Amino acid sequence: MIAAHVDLAPFVRVNNFGDESIDFANPDAVMALNKALLVHFYGITHWSVPQGFLCPPIPGRAEYIHHIAEALSINNASAIHCLDVGVGANCIYPIIGVVDYGWTFVGSDVELASLKNAQSIIDNNRVLNKKIELRQQKNRNNIFQSIIQPEDRFDLTVCNPPFHRSANEASAGSLRKVKNLGQKKKQEPVLNFGGQGNELWCEGGEIQFIQTMIRESALYKKNCSWFTTLVSKKESLNAIYKAFKNVAVKEVRTIEMQHGNKTSRIVAWRF
Repeated sequence: MIAAHVDLAPFVRVNNFGDESIDFANPDAVMALNKALLVHFYGITHWSVPQGFLCPPIPGRAEYIHHIAEALSINNASAIHCLDVGVGANCIYPIIGVVDYGWTFVGSDVELASLKNAQSIIDNNRVLNKKIELRQQKNRNNIFQSIIQPEDRFDLTVCNPPFHRSANEASAGSLRKVKNLGQKKKQEPVLNFGGQGNELWCEGGEIQFIQTMIRESALYKKNCSWFTTLVSKKESLNAIYKAFKNVAVKEVRTIEMQHGNKTSRIVAWRF
C-alpha cells in the first residue's frame, strides 16, 4: 500500500497483534489508506473528498457491489447500467462497478458540492471517463422521481442510505464509534470517515428513507430490473418488509454481509 501511495507511510504502525496497520480513529490516516487502496486495486490516481464529507471504508463498499453481482447473477455481464442513489463526493460505488465489472452508472445526489467533486474524480481518471453520468436531485423528499427519466433503462440500483433519524442520533453514533476505536470520549468527536448531514441522517432514518424508496420504485418498475439498498440496522427489517405489502413486488431478497466485526445486509427487490 505504501508503494502505491507514499503518503500512507507516516500513518503505518505495528498494532497490538503484531500487524502493520493504521489508527482508524485518525481521519487523515483513513484518507491516506483509501487513496492507497484506490491506486493499487483500481488504478484511480486522482481521488479526494472535501473536508467533512464522507470518506467511506472502501472494502465494505466493494463487498456490496460484489455481493449483488453474485446474488443477482450479473457478475459476468459487462453491459450493466446502474443507478447509484446518493453517489456522494467520493463516487465509490461507480468506481468499483466500472473498474471491476465494466458497468456504467448514473449517480444522483442532493448536494451540488458532492456532484462537483465526484465529477472532478471522473474527469481526472481516464478509466471513468464516459462511464458515469451525474444528476442532481433537487427535491430532498424524492429519491427516484425526477432522476429516472422515461427513456432510462437500469439493470439495478444501489444505495447507502442515511442511517440516523436526527443530527443528535448521528452524533451519539459517532461518539460510540470513536469509543470503540479506542479514542478518548470528546464532546465533538473527530469523525474518521466524516460525513455531512444528509450523508448521515434524515427524518425517519433509514426506515423512512427505504420506505420512500420502495414506494417510488413501484412507479419505475418498467425502468429498472432490480432495486437494492444497504440496511445497516437489523431491527429496521420488519418495517421495511411491511412496506413491500403496499406494492406488488415479484421477489424480495435479503443478502447478509459480514465484514470484520460488522454485520449488515442488502435488501433487493424486483417487480
